[in-house]
Amino acid sequence: MPELPEVEALKEFLDDHLVGQRIVRVLPLAISVLKTYDPPLTAVEGAEVTAVDRHGKWLDISAGGLHLVAHLARAGWLQWKDEFPAAPPRPGKGPLALRTVLESGGGFDLTEAGTTKRLAVHLVHDPDEVPGIARLGPDPLADGFDRDAFAALLAGERRQVKGALRDQSLIAGIGNAYSDEILHAAKMSPFKPVQNLDEAQITALYEALRTTLGEAVERSRGVAAGRLKAEKKSGLRVHGRTGQPCPVCGDTIREVSFSDSSLQYCPTCQTDGKPLADRRLSRLLK
Repeated sequence: MPELPEVEALKEFLDDHLVGQRIVRVLPLAISVLKTYDPPLTAVEGAEVTAVDRHGKWLDISAGGLHLVAHLARAGWLQWKDEFPAAPPRPGKGPLALRTVLESGGGFDLTEAGTTKRLAVHLVHDPDEVPGIARLGPDPLADGFDRDAFAALLAGERRQVKGALRDQSLIAGIGNAYSDEILHAAKMSPFKPVQNLDEAQITALYEALRTTLGEAVERSRGVAAGRLKAEKKSGLRVHGRTGQPCPVCGDTIREVSFSDSSLQYCPTCQTDGKPLADRRLSRLLK
C-alpha cells in the first residue's frame, strides 16, 4: 500500500507534470472506482490543473475550482504515460481503473491489482467533503507536529501502539509498512499498550516516527512514479523481510500474521528476545 512517503513523492511528481496543463478527459474504467457523481467528471474537462496536494495517503488534484481526489488503497497505483493509444481502453478489462488524459496527449492511469477493489476517486468542491479526508488526524511531518503534540494525541489511548500509529484519524499517512519500521527504529514491541509508554518512550517513538518518515520521503524524492514501489521496498529494514537478518543486530526477523495482513519485527531489538505469538490479540509468550 502506498503510504505517506510514496504519496508525497507522487504529489511532487504530479506537481511537476500536471500543473499548467489542461484536462481533456477523465475516464472511469472500473465500476467501483468512482465514489461521487455530482459534479460529474465532465466538469473538469477543459480545466487547467492549478495545484496538486496530499492529505495523508490521499492525492488531491485541483482543476477548475474542483478537486479530483484519489486514494490508492492497498493494491492501487498511478502510472504516468507520455502518450496514450488512439483507441480508448475497454472498461472492465485488466487492472485499469481510471484514465486522465491531458491536452498534451499524455496523462496518467490509476490501476488496481487483485479482486478486492478499494481504490477510490472523488470529484468534489472541497476535499473535506470526502469522509476519509475530513476525519484525518494531523500530518506527522507538518512543522507544528512536535513531540508535545504527539504526546497529546497519545493521551488517553488504551490500545496497542501499532494500531494507534495506523489509525488515520489519530495520525495521517502511516500504514502497515512504516508502522513496522517506526517501531523497529524506536526499539518497541508492536503490541505494547500506549498507556504504558513512559515519557522517554514517547520521545523515542516520536523521534523514530519523524526520522523514519523523513528519510523515506528524501529517498523517494525525484524518483519516477514507476520506480517508487521498488524504492520503498529497498529502504525497509524489517517490513516484508521475514526470515532475513535484522540489519541492526543480526537476529532473524519474525512475523505475526492476521486474517488480511501481517507485521514484522526483530525480537532482539523490540521484544527483549521473546517471540510474539502469531495471533491478533497476542501478548508476549512467557
